[in-house]
Amino acid sequence: MTDSTNSADWRSEAVPNETSGRAAGKDRRTDSNGATVGGKVRQMSTGKLLVVDDDNNLVELVRVKLQSAGYEVATASKAEDAIEAAKGAVFDLCILDLRLADRSGISLMRELHSINPDMPVIILTGYGSVESAVEAMQEGAYNYLTKPFNTQELLLQIKRALENRRLNSEIQRLRGLLEEQFDFTNIVARSDKMRSVLDIVSRIANTESTVYLHGESGTGKEIIAKAIHLASPRRDNPFVAINCAALPETLLESELFGHEKGAFTGANRSTKGLFSQAHEGTIFLDEIGDMPPSIQAKLLRALQERQFYPVGSEKPVFVDVRIIVATNKQLEDEVAKGAFRQDLFYRLHVIPIHLPPLRERKEDIPHLADRFLKKLSQQMKKDVKGVTPQAMQKLMLYDWPGNVRELENTLEYAVAMTRQDMITEDSVLQTKNSLASANQEDLNPQMNIALKGPLKSYKEAKTLRRQSERSR
Repeated sequence: MTDSTNSADWRSEAVPNETSGRAAGKDRRTDSNGATVGGKVRQMSTGKLLVVDDDNNLVELVRVKLQSAGYEVATASKAEDAIEAAKGAVFDLCILDLRLADRSGISLMRELHSINPDMPVIILTGYGSVESAVEAMQEGAYNYLTKPFNTQELLLQIKRALENRRLNSEIQRLRGLLEEQFDFTNIVARSDKMRSVLDIVSRIANTESTVYLHGESGTGKEIIAKAIHLASPRRDNPFVAINCAALPETLLESELFGHEKGAFTGANRSTKGLFSQAHEGTIFLDEIGDMPPSIQAKLLRALQERQFYPVGSEKPVFVDVRIIVATNKQLEDEVAKGAFRQDLFYRLHVIPIHLPPLRERKEDIPHLADRFLKKLSQQMKKDVKGVTPQAMQKLMLYDWPGNVRELENTLEYAVAMTRQDMITEDSVLQTKNSLASANQEDLNPQMNIALKGPLKSYKEAKTLRRQSERSR
């Protein structure tokens, strides 16, 4: 339904603002991200909005005013055009007329929500349609505005709707992190090497510097990355992680930087990349040493200029993210081989942190085992109280090439298989060829007598081993 009474209020505000900008001799043209063209100030788009109304004059005035407020705006005067736009792009909010010429606004809102369930919708309605607007809110609309309305009314509603959406999204994200945060804020660090790692983390968490984590697989690089994020000023914003070795080159570029509709076969809609999703938060790039050279070049540009181009787009996207990278490779060697860009290496190698393998921090094994047993027993609804001394000795003497992850997997198997309230020697490391493979019958009875309490250190385990060998 066209409601001509609402246009005057917008027309009286929009024209003078544009005129005054030109009178001051300033070039106020902006690109799609709200960046001033020809000026010194560049501003990140504050949101991507869809305006749907069959009053073309109103739509144009709304578009101009919202763009001047920093929003990226798409418009539609027909329901089918709105649906096509929603399928082709991800919108942060929709402003929708309650009565369109070709379709009910409530019916269209339902279809738009089937495409983008989290998109808030603000309904525009005339004085005689307030009851219908209330019905629209019951159907999922965020709020409604009665025509005529002024600029500040609409901008305030948009700001509140986007903030409400951000908070809802953050609540869901934090719920997912709560259990992890419970574990990660109490990282096991009884060994000197891990205490040193956490000391570095505490010092650099509040900085914006790029962090370079190096360590073997299974040493807990992502745990440390999350700990840095949760201890930083960015803790309330997204933490986004990706394994660079898990995706082929073409998909990795799209996953990191996003793509436009039609950029490649199967790109049926535009998609925000992980860098955009991590805006004002932290992005964790695991296995950075396996990143293809072409993506390395694009990452270098993103680091240098804090901007990038999505696949198939000619418009830059500006982001504010903290970078944490991790690798199990010696990137210095990869640089020497020509497999990794030297300029990118020095951009990433700002605050290096080396995570020691478990074989170099064996003092942590009893405490890690205790932590894992409590978690696994709860998950499997079993009453496993601990590990026998003989089983602990076996764990302490093993070299753990798979590090902490292998220890957790070993204990998960043991908890799943045991029918007792203690993890015994014969339920751990059954297939491992190491010092830990000794059977109970190979141990001297004197050693069995000595093992009456938990082993506190690797040194104690080796001492008991030597006593056993001398008594044979």
